[in-house]
Amino acid sequence: MLLQLSEKLKDLARAADFPLYVAGGAVRDALTGFSYEDIDLAAPANADTFCALALRCGFKISGVYKNTGTVNLSDGQTKYEFTSFRQDVYRSGEHAPAAVRFTDDIRKDALRRDFKCNAVYFDIAKEEIVDPLGGREDIAARTMNTTRDADEVFSEDGLRLMRLARQCAQTGFVPSLQCIFGAKFNAARIQKIVPERIFAELRLLLSADAKHGIRYGHYDGLELLEKTDVLSYILPELCEGKGMAQRKDFHDHDVLEHSLRAAKYADPRVRLAALLHDVGKPYVYRTTGRYHGHDEAGARIGGEILARLKAPKKETERVVRLIGAHMYDLDGRAKENKVRAFIVRNYDIYDDLLLVKQADYSACKDDLGPCPTIAKWEGIRDAMRKEGAPFTLKELKIGGADLKGLFPPEKIGKVLEALFHECVFDGGRNEREKLMAAAGRLAQKEA
Repeated sequence: MLLQLSEKLKDLARAADFPLYVAGGAVRDALTGFSYEDIDLAAPANADTFCALALRCGFKISGVYKNTGTVNLSDGQTKYEFTSFRQDVYRSGEHAPAAVRFTDDIRKDALRRDFKCNAVYFDIAKEEIVDPLGGREDIAARTMNTTRDADEVFSEDGLRLMRLARQCAQTGFVPSLQCIFGAKFNAARIQKIVPERIFAELRLLLSADAKHGIRYGHYDGLELLEKTDVLSYILPELCEGKGMAQRKDFHDHDVLEHSLRAAKYADPRVRLAALLHDVGKPYVYRTTGRYHGHDEAGARIGGEILARLKAPKKETERVVRLIGAHMYDLDGRAKENKVRAFIVRNYDIYDDLLLVKQADYSACKDDLGPCPTIAKWEGIRDAMRKEGAPFTLKELKIGGADLKGLFPPEKIGKVLEALFHECVFDGGRNEREKLMAAAGRLAQKEA
């Protein structure tokens, strides 16, 4: 069997008096030789009919949406989404259909979908492929074509613009020229999509290489967004860097391409920050004629972008801090004590910051070797560890309870901070007896 399906699902298909199909990405991925997770079901049956059958076969129903013919269900181990065969009518560019018409015609159901490779069906009971639009040929050729005229498909639903880039990134499929031109002509339709959906798709794209092991697939997806002009609508501040030259002794690419390549080489955990790390360069260059201060400006602009995209607050705060800190000690001349203070001040994001700096370094000249600044910083951190220097206040060998009686309660916090910073510069001081002696001296001075 092409797809490994549960016996319960196969029993459901055999019990139906209508053909039950697996449709969409699972069939595409199975035919490509990829693993698959989400299994979408489809049939020429309405939601009520399907629900009644599923319940008789022991499935649990978690959601029924009769307007779209959608049913969410589970066999106890696997979750499925069922959709009745239908045709969709859209308001120009909006993701949700304005009207739905149900049909018994599998070809009409296939034509409502986005890409031919996603419009191949697997008949569960007969264990047969049903291919109304020739999507199997596209899968074999690893190409992406729309189910109908590309202009029509992309004009209907603006989210398909990002789905094109994301699915190409995940699968390694290459879009046809017609597909690219159709997306480019309709790029402005992305403005019809709510920010949360755009951010969710961007997130998926930035981790697209992991889904099926397509090396640098996420970068290919970003390049496709740029090529179709969609990126200029969702991240206009970033795209202002296109054609902006940088110092040839440090950079082989303009500001925009450098940013895309930073995301290309970045660890998955920091790709969003890597993508936006130089977003302040176009602004400061326009206002000052130089790139100096782009880290500070970038932190502000990055925050504005993520607020516009309705990104989670904690993620926004983290990305903003990484953008603002990524230029520190670029030339490697910062003195050790300053680096120690910087490491401690940013310790909660320090490991992520190293990843951003490495991505930034690699993107300059496509050099995957170690970033020199990182080697310097890690040497300093190792020295601090050997000394026993604290990286957080919790690692200080005394606490507030130890200072009761020596200082008024309102001053204990400041005293601990002062002792903590002394130990940052000299880890040998982080011993209880030494700290209590130092606290005693401070108390005598204030007496």
